[in-house]
Amino acid sequence: MKKDTYEKRAKIANDVMNYIYKFIDTNINIDELSMELNISKFHLHRIFKDEFGKNIYESIKSIRLQKASNLLITNKYSTITNIAQMTGYSSQTSFLRAFKERFEMTPKEWKNGGYKEYSNKIVEKFSTNSQIIDFSRIEPIIVKMPEMKGYYIRHKGYDKSIKKTWQKLQTWIYTNDIKEYKQMALHHDNPIITPLEECQYIAIVCLENDELQNITLPSLIIPKGIYAKFSLSGKYGDVIKLIQWAYHTWLIQSGYETTTNPSFTVYHKNHFLSDDDLFDLDFYLPIRYV
Repeated sequence: MKKDTYEKRAKIANDVMNYIYKFIDTNINIDELSMELNISKFHLHRIFKDEFGKNIYESIKSIRLQKASNLLITNKYSTITNIAQMTGYSSQTSFLRAFKERFEMTPKEWKNGGYKEYSNKIVEKFSTNSQIIDFSRIEPIIVKMPEMKGYYIRHKGYDKSIKKTWQKLQTWIYTNDIKEYKQMALHHDNPIITPLEECQYIAIVCLENDELQNITLPSLIIPKGIYAKFSLSGKYGDVIKLIQWAYHTWLIQSGYETTTNPSFTVYHKNHFLSDDDLFDLDFYLPIRYV
């Protein structure tokens, strides 16, 4: 396959995936999407499956359930019906059936504590650092963030192989002689409740001066909104523990709820690129006051 053809196909698949995440709370219409991208529905499905290994409808179902499972934990003032609607389900019956099939428990059982064992198994699998960290000393700052544009490489899976994706992105930065930029990661999938091999980790570069010509990397928009900003320095394995604490402890006690927008990280020091595997970062958790 020619490079131009490969890049076009990858762009189409990524555009579809970004569209799904952006409009996961709506009735996603694939016919309208294929018309918008000016490609037949048949080719749209084929390109997407070649790129991500599953069809569009399977991905929509999986992402809806991931979002719903997160909201059931964090949004204590929202009913199960509310959360089903927030994640694009028009029928509570179909939501209950799909949820139990995926998580082997009902949404009520999950909401009442069933998520803890499920989440702990994922975190233990990822974290190589057995040290207990007292995150309660971290006092997040509530910030209003503008919409941001970034250029990215998508990585499937949440593990040390992310390093290779960051090395590719760093090579692109050096090749284009980019001086001023931010390194970010967009967490479309919550890695504390999504099997790590299924997580979509998005490595992003936000340019201070977006004046490059003929950019080959795809771009995306990080949504504006209100976020709780958590600052942390540490080593590989600590980030997922911070994310678990932020969602499962701080958020539940805070009086805020989260939204369907993705969380993201801004790296001041990126442990996937540093020689000592240490990081210095800010984690942004989307919130709303209810």
